[in-house]
Amino acid sequence: MMMTQTATPNLLVERQGAVLRLTLNRPDALNSLDGELIAALRSALDEAAGQPQVRCVVLGASGRAFCAGQDLKEAGVAPEGGRAKDLGDVVERNYKPLALRLRSMPVPTMAAVNGVAAGAGASLALLCDLVVARRSASFVQAFSAIGLVPDTGATWTLPRLIGRARALGLTFLGERISAERAEQIGLIWACVDDAAFDSEVVALAARLAALPVRALAKTRQLLDQGLAGSLEASLEAEAEAQRELGFGFDFCEGVAAFAEKRPPRFADR
Repeated sequence: MMMTQTATPNLLVERQGAVLRLTLNRPDALNSLDGELIAALRSALDEAAGQPQVRCVVLGASGRAFCAGQDLKEAGVAPEGGRAKDLGDVVERNYKPLALRLRSMPVPTMAAVNGVAAGAGASLALLCDLVVARRSASFVQAFSAIGLVPDTGATWTLPRLIGRARALGLTFLGERISAERAEQIGLIWACVDDAAFDSEVVALAARLAALPVRALAKTRQLLDQGLAGSLEASLEAEAEAQRELGFGFDFCEGVAAFAEKRPPRFADR
């Protein structure tokens, strides 16, 4: 079943079966982020988190770019008359809650990067569980060019994904890297030929939605915690997660499906 609605003119919301697609829709501005778009995105994610029928969220974009980052023309961001604005307040009000919401979704998330992902746009994509990009797409940490530090969680995600040395190189130099290179260094999950991109996104989203998404969300949580914790702490967290999931429907269904040699029909969330 296909259900389409417009959260705002700048964010398109479409659900097909168990997959919710959120499409940034400011193509004339390269889908740059402003307060209105960020609020709409947060609201759509909050709503999806409370809908049991949604089992995967795909973040994409219209036009030739994925997201050029913060709209520097937005009031409250760009300096006026040589007077700077409080960008920390912008991060606290807009980007911090968006990043935390995206990273804590109860279902798997995927970024479908169709073009350039720059600044906060790249950071936003990298907060998703899987990132799939067109071969013609690219990524750039553009913050140093305007005298700022990476935000929207990039200082947390980048060293975890590609290590400190590469994270420093990308953020200091602000060099644009291709989707192919991003895949090679482990920044993203997959680089896909442009012609196959749309069908690959649909297929991968359907595959994620059919998996035991409660277990996937718990796996994300454990991996994130494990990077900062001890082996003992990870073992304890794994035991607690297995205790919780072991009482769930999906474990019983998975074992039964294995024994009966049939595809499982997972339902927990």
